Amino acid sequence: MAAIHWHATRGQPGQHNAIFALTDAKNHVVATVREWRRRTRDRAHLAELDDRMLKDIGLTRTDAEFLINKPFWRE
Repeated sequence: MAAIHWHATRGQPGQHNAIFALTDAKNHVVATVREWRRRTRDRAHLAELDDRMLKDIGLTRTDAEFLINKPFWRE
């Protein structure tokens, strides 16, 4: 996006809006991938907890297994 200059879109109002739309779409994709990576990391850490630690945070082993086995795209 750095190669696109403001003067290149002057006189073409629709093109300026398209650039903002593409930037918003890119930001949404990046945020989604970051969220998926966070979920994967958090679930891996949850898998490392023993039963005592799970009890401390209010989860049973069954609860943890359910969360651990969820696909990364599911909240």
